[in-house]
Amino acid sequence: MIQQQLPITDISHLIPQKSPFVMVDCLLDFSENKVVSSFKVSENNLLLKNNTLLESGLIENMAQTVALHTGYDFFLKNEIPPTGYIGSIKKVEILKLPKLNDIITTKVDILHEFNGVTMVAVKVFNASNEEIASGEMKTVIAN
Repeated sequence: MIQQQLPITDISHLIPQKSPFVMVDCLLDFSENKVVSSFKVSENNLLLKNNTLLESGLIENMAQTVALHTGYDFFLKNEIPPTGYIGSIKKVEILKLPKLNDIITTKVDILHEFNGVTMVAVKVFNASNEEIASGEMKTVIAN
């Protein structure tokens, strides 16, 4: 099993998304049932409007953090990370939108995973450790 020291700042090989549509940039923590990522909102972000990350950017950050969990899990097994998609989103609450140059931290708890379908609970925090968004999501690995 391949092991890489955390944090991992080059996550490009762990997720299927490519620039300029990458909404995570660092893997901070990983276990079988959780993952933590961080993301610095940059000026070339496609989902930035008036120096504020849009709601869709936060939701995509949540989904890409789940993809990062799957990708790192496959990486540890020396397998190619699969492509997936959002199956459903529910109970999303956005309390505050991050601004340009803000660094957000996204924490995902894997509720259950079966046959490539993963149910998660997600919380997003700003640099002051204030919760700015949360939600539940189902992701599905594409065949």
